[in-house]
Amino acid sequence: MAAVCCIKTTSSFFLVLCLTVIRFFTLPCFSSDPDPLQDICVADLNSTIRVNGFPCKPESQVTSDDFFFSGLMTAASTANPERFGVQRGDVFTFPGLNTQGLTVSRIDLAPGGIIPLHVHPRGSQANLLIKGKLFFGFITTTDVLYGKVMKPGELNIIPRGLVHFAANVGPGNVLVIAVLNSQNPGFSRIPSNLFNSTPTIPNYILARNFRVNEKVIAFIKSKFDFNVSLATATRENI
Repeated sequence: MAAVCCIKTTSSFFLVLCLTVIRFFTLPCFSSDPDPLQDICVADLNSTIRVNGFPCKPESQVTSDDFFFSGLMTAASTANPERFGVQRGDVFTFPGLNTQGLTVSRIDLAPGGIIPLHVHPRGSQANLLIKGKLFFGFITTTDVLYGKVMKPGELNIIPRGLVHFAANVGPGNVLVIAVLNSQNPGFSRIPSNLFNSTPTIPNYILARNFRVNEKVIAFIKSKFDFNVSLATATRENI
C-alpha cells in the first residue's frame, strides 16, 4: 500500500510540475507586447535598428513632452467614402508609449459613417462612446455576431484578432475613444485585403468564395481606387 501511495503522490507531483512548466512557457504567448525592462523607453523613431519594435532614446534626451500627447483633441477627417476617420495615439505618433503595450485612438464618424470590417492582429480593443449613437459588433470564429447599439458612456470590448465593425446609427456625429493593449496593434481591412491586395487575388478564387460571377468581382475591385485620402485618414501600421 505504501508503494502505491508513493506512486500516486509522485504522479501527482509530476502532473502539477508539468502543468506549471507549461503555464510558465505559454503565458508569454498570450501577452500582446513584451514587458518593459526599464522605467521608460521613449521610442527613437529615427533609428534604423528594429528588433520587434523601436530602440530607446538616450535618457538624457528624454523630456516631459515625450509623455504628453494632444493629438486626440482634433477631430479626424471623415471626408472619405466610409465617412470615418482615426486620430492615432500609437508609438508612431506618441513615442512615449514605446514598451508600454498601449495605443489610444480617437475615432470620428459622420452621420451614416461606418468603420469597415477589420481586425487588429496584435491587440484587444476597448471602446468608450463619448458622443452619438453607434452600433458596434464583432464576429467570432464560429460565425456568431455579438453587437448592440451603444449609448454615450458605455464601454465595449473587442477580443484580439476578431473581425469587427461599427456604424453610426444616429442623426449626429459619433466620437469614440479606443484603447488597445499593444503599441502597434495593426489595422487589417477585410475589404482591402480581399479586393485591393498587391499582387491581386485572382478573380476566380474570389468568385468561388463569394459564389458570384467573376464579372461581379471585377466590378467590386474597380471601386477600390479611392484610397489616397482614405489612407491618410486611417494610416495602417501593420
